[in-house]
Amino acid sequence: MAIPLRVLVVGAGRGIGRSISKQLLDLGHSVALCSRTKSDLDLIVDGRSNKTLTMAADVTMPGTAEEVIEKVVSAWGGIDVLILNAGDGISAPLDKTTDQMWDHMLNLNLSAPFKFIRAAVPHMKSAKSGQIIVIASKAGLVGEPNVAAYTAAKHGVVGLVRAAASELSRYGITVNAVCPDYVDTPMTERTLQAAADRTGKAINEVKSALESKLSGGRLLSADEVAVAAISFIGDSSKTGITQLLEGGR
Repeated sequence: MAIPLRVLVVGAGRGIGRSISKQLLDLGHSVALCSRTKSDLDLIVDGRSNKTLTMAADVTMPGTAEEVIEKVVSAWGGIDVLILNAGDGISAPLDKTTDQMWDHMLNLNLSAPFKFIRAAVPHMKSAKSGQIIVIASKAGLVGEPNVAAYTAAKHGVVGLVRAAASELSRYGITVNAVCPDYVDTPMTERTLQAAADRTGKAINEVKSALESKLSGGRLLSADEVAVAAISFIGDSSKTGITQLLEGGR
């Protein structure tokens, strides 16, 4: 890699975001990491010689996106790559999905990415280049039972990626998404536990039943998703891609 890029990873502390952050640091990039828990971020950057920033922030709070982007730009003079990974899921039947659950899913999984993109775009326009990568979900491309709010939010963010890519390409800005199937992360563990609680089955039984339906018969690893996301960096020919990622493919 000839030139280290200035990269912001939102939702960097655990799971997929943690893997993305570590791989970017291993590649020599300057990486700003944002997550709710600063101690998670400190563990990732500990002992690294790269330029790093760590910022503890709740992405659902008003003004967070603007504040985080401004800190990166102030420290490094700009931002080359924005990777949006912050997200979570809630499992509940449609008629048991409360207004609070619905609002939280849309705020975290759709509104927060929109606000970060909106805040970063003026700086990327000025530079006449930039890359935005969103970690969406297979749930943004298909529908499944008991995750209506999460699915609606992820469909929304896929639409956001496609619209932003169409609008921003003339400024040299690419916008792409990775849409992974179930990934072996703490979020999936919580989803499996919720299903186990709902059905009265053991969590291992629920997990085995899920894996039997997946391509390759297994969950994806966080590292696999990270590799797919990072592969967009440096490729200005691709924009508006919503890459489906499944285990075994």
